[in-house]
Amino acid sequence: MATIRKRGDLQWEAQVRRKGFPHVQRTFNSRDDAELWAKTTESEMGRGVFLDRSEAERTTIGDLIDSFCKEFAPVHYRVREDKKEAWRFQSAKLKGEIGKYSIAALDQKMVAKYRDDRQKDVSASTVRKELYLLSKILGFAETECGIALPRGNPVSKVRIPSEGDGRERRLKTDELKKLEEECKASRNIYLWPAVELALETAMRQSEILGLQWKDVNLDRRTAFLVQTKNGEARAVPLSSRAVAIIKSLPRSISGGAVIPLQRMTLYHVFHAAVVRAKITDFTFHDLRHEAISRLAERGDFSVLELAAVSGHKTLQMLKKYTHFQAENLAKKMG
Repeated sequence: MATIRKRGDLQWEAQVRRKGFPHVQRTFNSRDDAELWAKTTESEMGRGVFLDRSEAERTTIGDLIDSFCKEFAPVHYRVREDKKEAWRFQSAKLKGEIGKYSIAALDQKMVAKYRDDRQKDVSASTVRKELYLLSKILGFAETECGIALPRGNPVSKVRIPSEGDGRERRLKTDELKKLEEECKASRNIYLWPAVELALETAMRQSEILGLQWKDVNLDRRTAFLVQTKNGEARAVPLSSRAVAIIKSLPRSISGGAVIPLQRMTLYHVFHAAVVRAKITDFTFHDLRHEAISRLAERGDFSVLELAAVSGHKTLQMLKKYTHFQAENLAKKMG
């Protein structure tokens, strides 16, 4: 049963009570609006399709993101000491763009506009990750916070940008020779060892810089990575050359990092060496692709073994290297 009553001089409050449903109420600026809402709510209850929107209307997306980052993300995602996890930056961007709107107001048009605007500034891969995080946050609202989504999950109703083929930049023989010369000519003694370790182990830049002496076992030829991009610790096998590189590095009595460089320091010295070598369109991360490609070309590593070395969480991420496997299988078939 609906009750309409005046509140003050300018507002009207509508209340709907029905057995088997929660007591709901809303305040409006006119009696007509209050009556229309009450009739609609009673009709939905009668048809068994009522959805309490009050919490979704009261809660902004920004508030929801704050709860997600405080309660959910630290438990389910990787947490770094420097607080530079990808989900923090992605959630901050989402909050800055759509955080002021209520959850109830979020629809596919708003999500599609966010997607299109972001694609003007960043890659499709970045937009994909941000939309997937938004979908995760909305799922958190339903399952953990008990907030009903009146429009469902709007992310599922929009087109997600395709991942694309990704970069496949390889180093030519003469380019590698020039790069080695310029890296060795650098005043930074850790530059070439960092590059060689990337080529020998397929470790990411962050993994190389985060590797600690205490986590290196040269007898077993392994390096244990506590922090990785996908949030799962893993052991990296070290080739004979990788072991030799690590043994050649100066080591502090107190231990510490194997490559004691800051990320931006490595970025600048590597970029400078690439420029001096007159190599175009090549980044430090391309060394990882080069390393995995070399292992795939050898023919004695299965896709599962490649994943164990590289740390890829799914075999789908290694699909660009499967043509090497096909070529090697063809040779075995005769």
